[in-house]
Amino acid sequence: MSGEALAPLEVLDSFAAHDDTLPSLLASRCQRVPDRALLAGEIRPWTYGAAQGASLRIAAALAREGVVAGDRVACVAHNSDLAPLLMLALGHLGAVFVPVNPALTHDEMAYIVGHCDPRILVAQDEMVERVAGVAQALPNAPRVLAASWIEALDAAAAPARSIAHPRPGDPLVIIYTSGTTGFPKGVVHSHRNFVLAAEAFVERLHLQPGERLMAVLPFFHLNALFYSFGGALACGGTLVTMPQFSASRMWRVAAAHGATQLNILAAVGNILGKRPRSEFDPSHRIRKIYGGPISVEMMQTFQQDFGVPELVEGFGMSEIPGAFNNPFDGRRKPGSIGLPARHPRLPGTFAQAKVVDDDLRELPDGQEGELLVKTPISMVEYFRDPAQTADAYVDGWLKTGDIARRDADGYFYFIARKKDIIRRRGENIAGAELDRVIGEHPDVLEAAAIGVPAPLGDEDILAVVVPRSQPAPTPQSIIDWCAPRLAAMKLPRYIVFAESLPHTPSQRVMKHALKKDATLLTRAWDRESSAADTVP
Repeated sequence: MSGEALAPLEVLDSFAAHDDTLPSLLASRCQRVPDRALLAGEIRPWTYGAAQGASLRIAAALAREGVVAGDRVACVAHNSDLAPLLMLALGHLGAVFVPVNPALTHDEMAYIVGHCDPRILVAQDEMVERVAGVAQALPNAPRVLAASWIEALDAAAAPARSIAHPRPGDPLVIIYTSGTTGFPKGVVHSHRNFVLAAEAFVERLHLQPGERLMAVLPFFHLNALFYSFGGALACGGTLVTMPQFSASRMWRVAAAHGATQLNILAAVGNILGKRPRSEFDPSHRIRKIYGGPISVEMMQTFQQDFGVPELVEGFGMSEIPGAFNNPFDGRRKPGSIGLPARHPRLPGTFAQAKVVDDDLRELPDGQEGELLVKTPISMVEYFRDPAQTADAYVDGWLKTGDIARRDADGYFYFIARKKDIIRRRGENIAGAELDRVIGEHPDVLEAAAIGVPAPLGDEDILAVVVPRSQPAPTPQSIIDWCAPRLAAMKLPRYIVFAESLPHTPSQRVMKHALKKDATLLTRAWDRESSAADTVP
C-alpha cells in the first residue's frame, strides 16, 4: 500500500463488478491482481490466480465424488489453506461449506456432522482416523477424505464437468453456534451475506488494496471466515494466518509476513498485553485492529507499547455478522459497540437497531432492554430448525437475547447476555449443555453452569452442583466426568456444592439469582488455583 488512502467505495470500485456470489467476487479480483498473494503466513501460499485454478480443480473433483448444488461438505482442520480453498471450490458448485472445530469431543462432533448430513467430510491428515470414527458411527455416514487428497490433484487437469452458477441467495456456509437448548445450531448464510459482510469490513477498517489481514482466530469462527478472509478478498488483499494462535510468536509471524491488520477478541488482546515484551517484534506493520470488547487499558497498551494506532470496537453475532462498529472516520467511544453498520455500496441506512422492553416496545435512550437488529446481512435460517428460526425474529428484527442501551448520540452499549450463554475465550458455550452433562454424573442430583468474570476478559465457567447424597463427589471427579464428554474449553473452572438450586414456578433454574450470589465464587473450588487439590 502506498500513496493517499482510498475511500471504501473507491476500493471496491477499483475492481470489476460482480454478482454478489463468492465465485464472482473471486473472479473480479483475479481479473485485476492475479499474481498478488491471497493466502500467506505459516500455510501454503497461493496467489489469486493460483487459488482460483485450484478451487476449480477441487470443485471438479468433488463433483466427480457426487457433490451437487445444495450438498454440504464439512471440514475439520486447524487454520491452513484447506478451509479457504475448499470454501471457494464449494462456491463454484453451489454446495455448502461447513467448518467444524477439531477440538470437539467425539459426541460433539458426531452431533454436528449428523445434523448437517454432509456428502463429504474433509479432514487434515492427522485427524482422519478420529474423524472417520465419528463418521462411521452415523446412520448416513459421509465419505471421509484427507486433505492430501486435494493436494494430490493433478494441477494440469481440466474440470471434468461444467461448474454451477450459484445465485446470490443460495446457501454458502453453515456456522455452528451454541444455543440455549444445549445443542449447537447451524447458522446458514448465503453468498450475498458473505459478500456483503466482506465488503462491509472494508468500510469498517477502511481497508486498502493490498492490505494484509492477519487471522489468529480459527476458520470455524465467522470472524476469521467472513471478516479476515472475506475482507482480504473484498479489498484485493492478502490473508495471513497461522495454524493456531500463539501469543509468544504472533508478533514475529506478523512482522515476517507484513501483516497490516489484525482481528482480536478480548481474551487475545489481554493475553498479548500480559506477555513478556521480549516476544514483541517492533518491526511489525500492523496499524489497524478490530475486535471487542476493547477496554481503555487495552487500547493504551496496543497504542503505546505495541505501536498500533487504530483500534475499532464492534459487535456481531453468527446470525448477524458485523452489525455494529465504532466509525473508522468518526468518533470512537470506549466501551461502546458503536453505531449500526454501514456498507460502501449501499448508501443510507444499512443496519438498524433498537432497544425494547419485554413487550417489544422501544425504550428511550439510556434505558436498558433487549437489543433487536435488522440488517441485510442476517442469516438465512437455522439449518433444519424452522421453529427456532421463526422464534428468532419479530417482524424482520432479530432478537439478539442481549441486554443493551443506546446513548443520545445513537451509540450502543452491550450490558449483558439475556440468553443462557457463557462467553469463554471467544467461544459461545451453552449453559444448558453443561447442566445436562454434569447432571448425568451418577452422584449429582442437579447442576447449573453460569459465567463469571475472567481475569483475561470474557467469562470463566462456574458450576453449582447439588449432590445426590452425602458425602458429595469431589470437584475433580466432576471434571473427570466432563473431560471425555465436553471440549476442553467447556470444562468448568470453578465448582461449588449447594443443598439446592433456586427455581421458578415452572421449575426452571433461576440462573440470574445464582449470578447475584457473590458467595458462590468465594466458596468455589478453583481448578486453576495452585491449591486446586484442596476443597475449600
